[in-house]
Amino acid sequence: MTDTIIECRNLTHYYGKRLIYENLSFGVPQGRILGLLGKNGTGKTTTINILSGYLQPRSGACYIFGEEIRRMDPRTRQRIGLLIEGHVQYAFMTIAQIERFYAPFYPRWNRAAYYELMEKLHVAPGQRISRMSCGQRSQVALGLILAQNPELLVLDDFSLGLDPGYRRLFIEYLREYAKAENKTVFLTSHIIQDMERLIDDCILLDYGRILLQQPVDTLLDSIRRYTFETTAQGPSPDDERLFHPSVIRGHGELFSFLPEPEVRKILSDQGVPFDNLASEHVNLEDAFIGLTGKY
Repeated sequence: MTDTIIECRNLTHYYGKRLIYENLSFGVPQGRILGLLGKNGTGKTTTINILSGYLQPRSGACYIFGEEIRRMDPRTRQRIGLLIEGHVQYAFMTIAQIERFYAPFYPRWNRAAYYELMEKLHVAPGQRISRMSCGQRSQVALGLILAQNPELLVLDDFSLGLDPGYRRLFIEYLREYAKAENKTVFLTSHIIQDMERLIDDCILLDYGRILLQQPVDTLLDSIRRYTFETTAQGPSPDDERLFHPSVIRGHGELFSFLPEPEVRKILSDQGVPFDNLASEHVNLEDAFIGLTGKY
């Protein structure tokens, strides 16, 4: 049986009177890389802050390694590597100095993991962090997280400030590292293309709820984009079997997990005239937009 490393039960949180989500529950299995996807304001960073213990939810509880996060043993916290939006402190230090500074705090410190990533960045041990680009600083922060050798990595917006080359470098490095060392990773990012290359599973947050949680391969095998031509307004937006149907200048589009014959029947049953109905598989970014809407 696969162990659940993170378990959140019935989380409810507000900012003032604004509901972020209600009765949110999910788990993260051991050895999986799980991405939390959602638009701005759906609660991704809120969830990270709750998991890190920085924020107390209005109700509900979170457990990591079976311990409630607000009463977690300090030794358990040493098993968790946390990155909040890519920040690195003590920028006046050099690459080597900051590694030596952090090392004594972590009994499982793996300096080789840190310097391997620094070598890929082509930065010298004597280079001062304050003189590095934003993307390079983010990579230093990520390298320090990896050197902690945690069993669980929690990374919020890990690609902040990274150009396409650095993002691809770290995605490939992190996935190889996590799989080789059987690490569990829980992360967020606004760049969905990166997530598709990296994650095993996804949680898709809509406003106030989880829309779905499943392996990425399962999602992409089952979701389809349908296009058609019509002289009408399109199918009802209240039909929960169809996601965000729209018609612009006679060209219709919708997303659904249903096969084509069933979508064809729904359109006919709703009295929507249509021609040239076609379906196609989509990538993760298109699936995300299709399920959550463009606006």
